[in-house]
This record gives sequence, structure tokens and C-alpha cells, in this order.
Amino acid sequence: MNLQHLKYFDILAREEHYTRSSKLLNITQPSLSNAISLLEDELGVQLFEKNGRNVILTKPGKIFHEHVIRTLENLDSGIDTVTKISKGFGHISFAFLQVLGTSYVPKITKQFLEANPEKKIQFEFHSDSVSTETVQGLKTLRYDLGICSYITNEPTIEFVPIASQELVVITALDHPLAQFDEVSLDDLAEYPQIIFSKKSALREIIDDLYQRNNVSYQVAYEVKIDQVIAGLVSQGLGIAIIPNMTMLDSLPLKRIKLNGISWERYFYLAYNKETYLPPVVSNFKEFILAHANPKQIVY
Repeated sequence: MNLQHLKYFDILAREEHYTRSSKLLNITQPSLSNAISLLEDELGVQLFEKNGRNVILTKPGKIFHEHVIRTLENLDSGIDTVTKISKGFGHISFAFLQVLGTSYVPKITKQFLEANPEKKIQFEFHSDSVSTETVQGLKTLRYDLGICSYITNEPTIEFVPIASQELVVITALDHPLAQFDEVSLDDLAEYPQIIFSKKSALREIIDDLYQRNNVSYQVAYEVKIDQVIAGLVSQGLGIAIIPNMTMLDSLPLKRIKLNGISWERYFYLAYNKETYLPPVVSNFKEFILAHANPKQIVY
């Protein structure tokens, strides 16, 4: 069925006159008559009948016209939506680690929206507890973009460093190490530690640090979420190496630097290399990268 013929049919149904309709459509009257005849042949019903010098819809024609109106309206709506998408309007499904949800993500989102005031852009935010959740969401196309730690063996995902975060030792205020401002890995070895679960990319970073320095550590608990780790440490259930974040200010903790070791975790903008990014998503990606500084410390 020819879409153009449906548009011809709609105009004729509204005008009820072949000459006026053909002029509106900028086609000849025989061309219009032929298009209607082809529609009637395909449908197997008569769509119009004469009414003096005019034509009016038959009963089947009225039923068909109702459907044609909805079809053309839906088509126009779809064209309008896709046209807006092509101009940078639309929806962004954006995932990020929870630690970034209080400062970095709100700031970069606000800056992007302020830079595009004329465009209707909607965000769907997803706060993940571990980077593997973010990467899985990108692979299944649930997310358009994500900010997370680097995950190895993910060939379909592109990781671009955009910011970093200091890692510090935390203890309860009455812990023996709390009297120090700096400690070594050897100092930590004798105390039970609350460490990240194996699903967390931070676990790999911390394990690598200990291995490179030939130091072993005692495991008290394995926890997925850094806020929970901090809470457990504040109650004296162990010590931990954790990202330095503003949330720690609200807990009775001592933050301690690692002596002789300068180290940090990196945050990466991640996206699926094998899927098309709509203009609004691509624009946001480029905006983040333009403002990226891998050495910028975020809290």
C-alpha cells in the first residue's frame, strides 16, 4: 500500500471534491482518480460515492479514513520526534557509581543542560554500586553512557579516563592507628580489614597494591558498597582502604595517608563501541570528554 496514496485519500475525504483535492495536492485529477482506484482495488471495497458534484465516503470509506488519520498522525509524530533527535533533543540513560552521585554527576549534567537551553533533553539516572553493573547495562543497551572503574576483558566497551579519586586508609577514632597521619602497608597488615567484594573493580586495585609491595592482609568482611564499609569501620569492626569522599565527613573516622605511596583510582567514561549513539548521547559524551581531566580529583 502506497503511503502517498493514503495521503491523497485523506485529502479527498476531507475536501469531498476531486478538482479541489488535486489542486491542493498539486497533481492532475486523473492521477488522483487513479490513486483512489488502486486503493479500492487493493482493499476490495468502494471508498467514495458521488453526491452531486462532490464525492462522499462510503461506510467502509469512513472506517478506513479513521485508521488513515491515526496512521498519518502517528507517522508525523514519529518524523517530528526523530527530527528532534537528529538535532540533539531526546533521552539519555546515564549510569554512574554511587560515589559520583553527590557532586561530579550533578555538576556535569547541569553544565550540559545549561549549554543546550533550547533543547529538550531528558536524563534517566542509574546509580550503581559496582562497575560491573554499569558495564553489564551498557552491554545490554539498558544504559547509553556510564562512568565507572576500568573493567578488564570487555572488548565491546570503550573506557576513557575522565577523573580520579584519592584512596585513603580509614579507621575508627579509637583505633591504635588513629594517632598517625601516615601509615605504611606493613602497618596495616596486622589489623583485620574490611575490603571490597570481588565484584568491585576496587578490589582488584587494592589487591594489586598489596601484591606489588609483597604485603598480605587479613580479611574481616567483604562488602560491595563503600558507604557500608565506612559505617562498619566507624564502629571498630575493621580498617579499610577506601576512596576519599565527602560522605566520610559525616562519620566518626580517621583518614590516614599511605606513607611513601601515591595512588588513586581512575573514573572512566564508558560506552558500547558496537552500538549507535543518538546525537543527544553523542553530544553529552563529547561534552564530558571536553571537560575531562584524568588528574582532576573528585570527592
